[in-house]
Amino acid sequence: MNHQRLYALITLAAVGLLALVAATSADAIPAFARKYQFSCSTCHAPFPRLKPYGEEFAARGFVLPPDQEPARATLDVGDPLLRLMREVPLAVRLDGYGSWRENLGRGGSDFELPWTFKILSGGPIARNISYYVYGIFEKGESVKLEDAYVQFSRLFGLPVDVLVGQFQVCDPLFKRELRLEREDYQIFKTRVGFINPNLTYDRGVVLAWSAPGDVDVVAQIVNGNGIEPARAGSWDDDTYKNTALRLARQVGPVRLGVFSYLGRAAVAAGPKNRTTYLGPDVVIDVGDRLQLNLQYLHRKDTNPYRGIQPAQGAVTTGGFAELLFFPQGPDGVWALAALYNHVASDDERAEYRSAALHVSRLLARNFRLTGEVARDLEAKGWRVSAGMVTAF
Repeated sequence: MNHQRLYALITLAAVGLLALVAATSADAIPAFARKYQFSCSTCHAPFPRLKPYGEEFAARGFVLPPDQEPARATLDVGDPLLRLMREVPLAVRLDGYGSWRENLGRGGSDFELPWTFKILSGGPIARNISYYVYGIFEKGESVKLEDAYVQFSRLFGLPVDVLVGQFQVCDPLFKRELRLEREDYQIFKTRVGFINPNLTYDRGVVLAWSAPGDVDVVAQIVNGNGIEPARAGSWDDDTYKNTALRLARQVGPVRLGVFSYLGRAAVAAGPKNRTTYLGPDVVIDVGDRLQLNLQYLHRKDTNPYRGIQPAQGAVTTGGFAELLFFPQGPDGVWALAALYNHVASDDERAEYRSAALHVSRLLARNFRLTGEVARDLEAKGWRVSAGMVTAF
C-alpha cells in the first residue's frame, strides 16, 4: 500500500471515528412518523431495518389497526366512497459515503455523495387499498422508479393481500432495501448468461395468504424482464410469465422458509431457456440482541446464452450468511453486522465471493453514521467506506 492510499484510508477512518465519538441525540421524523406522531423506533431498529411491528404496519397498507387509526389522518368530505388522506406522506432518503477501493475497477479514494437519493410516498387510497412508490437517483444515474405498487389488503374479508405493480421478487425472503450493510445480498442480483431473470425488481402480481397452521404463503407472477423501459410498446419481450412460491413458518425464535421459482424465456436461436430456483431461508433470533440470517439458492438455466454461444445449461448455487448484533438492544444506538456472500456458477461472470464487517451509530432515529470494511474475495480487493444514511 503506497503512502497516498495510506493517508486516504487514515483520513476516512479519522472522519468516521470523530463523527461516531461526537454523536449526540436529535429529534427528526420521516413520513409515517410525522403522520401518526410517533417515533421512527416504533417500526425500525435501527432504520431502515424493520421490527415485527413495522412489518405488520406495511402489510396492513401503511395504516394502524382500525381501532387505532386517528380520525385526523383523513378528511371527512361527506362521501362514504371517498377517503382522502389529510396530507400525502412524503419522505426523503439520502445515502452518501467516502470510500477507498483496492483492485475494484478504478481504485483509490472517492467522495460518493449523494450515492442514493430517494423520494418516497405511501399510504391508504381507500379502505383496504393502499399504495407505495419511490423515485431514486442512484450512482449519478437519472431518476427512475423502483418500488411502485397498489396493495389490496384482506381481500373479500379473507386473510389474503394482493399487490400489483413493481416490486422485488426477493422481498418475501429478505428485503435488500432494508439491509444495514452497504455490501449487497449478491445471490438475489446474480444474472446468468444473456437472460434477464434474477430476484430483484420485476413487474407483476403478488398474493400473500396467512394459511392455517401459521404458514405464510406468498405467490408471485411476474414478467421475468426486470423493470427496463418498454420496447415496442411492451414491457415483456415474450409470451411467457414467471412464477414464484414461498412458504414460511415461525417456530419459536426461528423462521423457516422455502422458495421456488420457475421461468421461461424465448431465445433467438435454439430452445427456450428455463430458469428455476429452489432453496431455504432461515432467520434465528437469539434474544433481542443477536440475529442470524441464512439464505441458500440453487439456480438452473437450460439455455441462458440465447444461441450466441453453443446451447448449454448453467447451474448457479450460493447464498449469504448475515449476523446482526445490537449491543444495547434493538432500540440502542449501536449496530454491528457481518455479511458473507458466496455465488458459484458455470457462468464464470456470475461468480462472486465477499465478506464485510459493518458498524452503525445513530445520531438520531433517522440519521445513521456507518463504517464498513469489505473484501472482494474473487478480485482480491478491499473497499473501506464511511458515510451516512438519513431519512426525513
